[in-house]
Amino acid sequence: MDKDILVGGLSLALAWDWTTTLTLIFGGCCSNALTLEQLTSEYPHAGSLITFSQFLFISLHGLSKFVQFTPYPRLKPRQISILPYLLQVVLFYLVSLLNNAAFAYKIPMPVHIVFRSGGLIVNMIMGWILQRKRYHPRQIAAVLVVTAGVVLTTLSAVRPSTNNLKTAQVAPPMDTRLYMTGIFILSIALLLSSILGIVQDLTYTAYRKRVANQPKEPAQSEPWQESMFYLHFLSMPMFLTMRQELGIQLQSLLLSPGIHISLPTTPGVPRVSSYSSTSVTHLQSSYSLAIPSAIVILLLNTITQLVCVAGVHRLTSRVTSLSVTLVLVVRKAVSLLISVLLFSDRYSQMDAKSKVMMLGGGALVFIGTSAYSLVPKQDPGDKTKKE
Repeated sequence: MDKDILVGGLSLALAWDWTTTLTLIFGGCCSNALTLEQLTSEYPHAGSLITFSQFLFISLHGLSKFVQFTPYPRLKPRQISILPYLLQVVLFYLVSLLNNAAFAYKIPMPVHIVFRSGGLIVNMIMGWILQRKRYHPRQIAAVLVVTAGVVLTTLSAVRPSTNNLKTAQVAPPMDTRLYMTGIFILSIALLLSSILGIVQDLTYTAYRKRVANQPKEPAQSEPWQESMFYLHFLSMPMFLTMRQELGIQLQSLLLSPGIHISLPTTPGVPRVSSYSSTSVTHLQSSYSLAIPSAIVILLLNTITQLVCVAGVHRLTSRVTSLSVTLVLVVRKAVSLLISVLLFSDRYSQMDAKSKVMMLGGGALVFIGTSAYSLVPKQDPGDKTKKE
């Protein structure tokens, strides 16, 4: 009986742990993509402000854990020295900034999701060039499938529909040069993201080797928590170079339509109202507070960004990298479907062929990524080539 109770308790704890993790990922990441699309659809030039807000919120969240304020403010002892973080900080800052800046160049969210999922292509090329890796034929085939999917999705949004006369008359012509500039920005972000991944791999490999040769001590935080904080916190000074741009973007969001919230007031506080030329004094039970709607969406985006990142790292610490990849592929597919379903009016200008190209390209990317993950890691073809 005691054994059954123990097994039942462990099963319940495991189920709760998985439920929490998947809720953080699908709830946080999908909500983050939703708020990001809603914000950038109305304010496409607010990418820098979105990036700054996310970095600021995550930095403030980790201050109490990684900064000691007494007797004077200073950083707490780290598991990884500050020097290896410096290059990562610059790369991470640029990648985040470029990804959000691409929305100003008329990049639809589905294209944004699928294109960023094509990082597998760049990772393989950079691994072959910089780390001299060799890959299994099935991995190469999977990457070719991903490449085809990215190309299809990218081309799907180049032109609006010409089949529907009504749509063609209402919709403005597609600025191909502007769109391809956005694709170029995303390509640079993919390249820098791949380099960032290699730098992080080298950093964590050196860290694991150092830890293996030292006696184990209870760590105050996980390495991923420390990395997440420092990548955001050390990037904050770089936003000083764009303070004027951030001010302009913030002013634009502050002018958005307000959301009115009724708040109770202290009983007995008089309010003076004017009717014609007569002033009437009566008691006010509540008053309305107007908050710019874009600011509310921006706040939700920063909160869900933290939830999403925490969920992904929580999953990484519990399952294999294969499981992480597959879960994130499903998450991106869900985000793509949500984007198409909730913002379908934005894609009504596309003809049937373009829609098939967009969704088909997304499917190829997700299938190729899953197929790549299913190739055994221990395969000799994936080992680093030696001299």
